[in-house]
Amino acid sequence: MNLHDWIDELCDTLDVEIELDEGLVLDLARVAAHNVQRPAAPITTFLLGYAAATHSAGPARIEQLASAASALADRWERPADAPDPTDVDDDIPDDSGVDHTGDLLED
Repeated sequence: MNLHDWIDELCDTLDVEIELDEGLVLDLARVAAHNVQRPAAPITTFLLGYAAATHSAGPARIEQLASAASALADRWERPADAPDPTDVDDDIPDDSGVDHTGDLLED
């Protein structure tokens, strides 16, 4: 089963008919997850869908709404204490007491 099959089955289950630009929705989810925080992705895409339904939006209007949401996420300021998702500062274990004499190094 691929993504298109899933979308078709889900639309049947939810009893909706829509021409979905999944690339647009996935791009918006990625921007929200990266620039705001990971849980913002599903919430942002849900709200895009809700806004589209509320405004009876066609494809062009949905693109405008997604663009506005993406622009908001792009300029979103992370709190100063929020971790940078691309900068991982995991603690490095102190193994100075371990004898590595026979260890093989991998390239």
